[in-house]
Amino acid sequence: MLDAAAALLDEVGYDATTTSLIAARADVSVGSLYQFFPDRRAVLQALAVRSFERFAGVLAERLEAAKPRQWQQAVDLVVDVYVEFNRTEPAARVLSFGGPVDLHMLDPEDDNNAVVSRALGDVLRLVQPELEDGPELTLALRVAVEAGDGVLDLAFRTDPVGDAVVVAEAKRLIKAYLSGYLERR
Repeated sequence: MLDAAAALLDEVGYDATTTSLIAARADVSVGSLYQFFPDRRAVLQALAVRSFERFAGVLAERLEAAKPRQWQQAVDLVVDVYVEFNRTEPAARVLSFGGPVDLHMLDPEDDNNAVVSRALGDVLRLVQPELEDGPELTLALRVAVEAGDGVLDLAFRTDPVGDAVVVAEAKRLIKAYLSGYLERR
């Protein structure tokens, strides 16, 4: 059912993707769909969570293979995986981990970009283990993710595969901003 929902999101968009269409595409009855998901939001939330988990899995594999030594390399890798993921993962551009649909798809207690910010902090700690949590780091990561998200959205609005020049600017922006915090440490 999630695969059917993802395909429909890419084909007909968010507004036109209904539980009836999802059920028909998945070749199940609407009643069967409702046994697993109480409504359309629940289907899309499950899809957003699955998408984020897949992204995290691909990112972990790439980090293990690349073994970046500097935080800037880690940021580049995160952005590269995100761009590739948006090109290849069904519904990734529409859902963007839930952001355009619902700010609380990944965590009912916090918004989606806060979840992504914490994940970025985890990645940076792989390279800079001494990096400590705190309100200043939390804010810096959050601002970096929000700014990067906006510029990467522009990259995909400009070009369906992500305008490479705009993607490079997103990387530059994130690294320039975080350098003010991470290089003081």
